[in-house]
Amino acid sequence: MLDHLKIKAPATVANLGAGFDVFGMALESPYDVIELESNDSLEIVIKGKNARDIPTDPMKNTAGFVASKLNCEVKITIHKGIMPGSGLGSSAAPAAGTVFGLNKMFALGFSLDELVWLAAKGEIVSAGVEHADNVAAALFGGFTVVHGNRVVAVSPVDIGIVAILPDLVVNTRDARAILPKSVSLEDFVFNVGSASMMVVGMLRNDLKLIGESMQNHVIEPTRARLIPDYLDIKNSALQAGATGVTIGGSGPAMIAICAFDEREEVASAMINAFAKNEIDSEVFITTVGRGVEILD
Repeated sequence: MLDHLKIKAPATVANLGAGFDVFGMALESPYDVIELESNDSLEIVIKGKNARDIPTDPMKNTAGFVASKLNCEVKITIHKGIMPGSGLGSSAAPAAGTVFGLNKMFALGFSLDELVWLAAKGEIVSAGVEHADNVAAALFGGFTVVHGNRVVAVSPVDIGIVAILPDLVVNTRDARAILPKSVSLEDFVFNVGSASMMVVGMLRNDLKLIGESMQNHVIEPTRARLIPDYLDIKNSALQAGATGVTIGGSGPAMIAICAFDEREEVASAMINAFAKNEIDSEVFITTVGRGVEILD
């Protein structure tokens, strides 16, 4: 048994348009670092971005919650690089990193697939519901599809990604609560088509198809109301060269897909569009990332 382990857990973006609670994708940056140390009790320490806003009560913290489910007494120090409430998998990264690390430390013998469902339990703490889209991407890396009790991952390359985080607050529970309880047949068919094309785009590494497949008629129109002048921001990115733009998870982050050499221009356009609306923003110029990994 190991007595100390340090894990890097990536930010993730869920849904990618029409793949609500199904699609996820790991990002190269930002990321959290989770340190696990043998201890005589379960203890949580938070450092980094907005640390004061994250619960240290293990039963109210995604990492602590999943550690309790594994009956592991450890000190968990979470170095936050992913802003809480960003829509970039801030709650998923600690949960995924913790179950991965504990599985190594205590030689628990769980497969990566099994760790997905253990980590997903942590999302109950933050979102009020168990969902695996973010944690699957954080554990496997690349682009992931979750359906039933199965996870399939592919590793597309050469995808330029701009993740922009406006200085806005969107509560995950609230963002789920406003979603429609029913949809029209026309919207259902459109979203099934978008989701299907997204998978094809990822398998083909087709930037244009991936971007176009981010369109959806159910989640985006509803959650766009939580981001002031959302369509202006989106159009600014498309005009700068993005092939597609959507909301990252429940928001307020927005994700743009583009060629590698167009990321700077797309990022600048989105920053300026938010600034015109007197909203500050932080941008990550990134690409598809790997899953959780041991740092030492």
